[in-house]
Amino acid sequence: MVSDVVTVGEVVLGRIRAQAEVLAGLDEAVRADEPDAVHRMRVACRRLRSAFRTYRRLLAPGAADELVAELRWLAAALGRARDREVLGERLAARARELPAECGPERIAAELEHWGRAEYRRVRPEVVAALDSPRRRALAAGLAALLADPPLRRRADRAAGPELARVAGREQRRTAERVRSALTDASAPDAALHEARKAAKRARYAGETAVPVAGRAAERYVERMRAVQEVLGEHQDAVVASAALRDRAGATGEPFAYGVLYGQQLAEAERARLALPEVWARAARPKLARFG
Repeated sequence: MVSDVVTVGEVVLGRIRAQAEVLAGLDEAVRADEPDAVHRMRVACRRLRSAFRTYRRLLAPGAADELVAELRWLAAALGRARDREVLGERLAARARELPAECGPERIAAELEHWGRAEYRRVRPEVVAALDSPRRRALAAGLAALLADPPLRRRADRAAGPELARVAGREQRRTAERVRSALTDASAPDAALHEARKAAKRARYAGETAVPVAGRAAERYVERMRAVQEVLGEHQDAVVASAALRDRAGATGEPFAYGVLYGQQLAEAERARLALPEVWARAARPKLARFG
């Protein structure tokens, strides 16, 4: 008798297959420098890596280790260009809000020029990564794993309870990181960044469960996305303030850059102060029960 129960292995392989197709379909768009293509490819890398790590117990030991490492490499190569692009846009937008005496349009134009120059400087790294043997090997490795999945027996378990269990585990893992970040006086920025990564991994676990758990998993994803976003605002402000500190000495506008620097520090603090309330909505145990 053939069982009609959806297994957790089927769901996770479906997630991996879908993201591998996204990744493969973006090569030409990234080469052509189409809007948002680098970002979408980077997200596909992250979702794949997260799936392999979060559900590693479903696979034979070590079966995806090399793929995880290569996905990390590709995401990093893409990220250097993407981060500079986003940083330039963020700082130019904030510059336009400066008081008139700071010359907002002049400062915004200078930051836009700097952002574009930084993007062009690292853009060749992206194309080189796509054309490299490592990128081709990554594509072949993903195809091989999907053609002959190295699943363990536990992958035959019913999907619903297993996906809920994993979501609960990732929720608890995020809770530990958030608590640590809110009490860590020695390196709060680094701790908040680690909490952001944990929330993102939890969100991706929720996304994997959506085809089975429906609205309950979607609610979990929404709450974890909110945590990720507030922590992302904090991280973006921290990175922006560091860039402004470095740029201030290379320009003739120390006052305007100082104002922008202070604004970014304030934005980082607002995000940190908003975290407890946002996390409280994502911390409820019943959120991960999907029942």
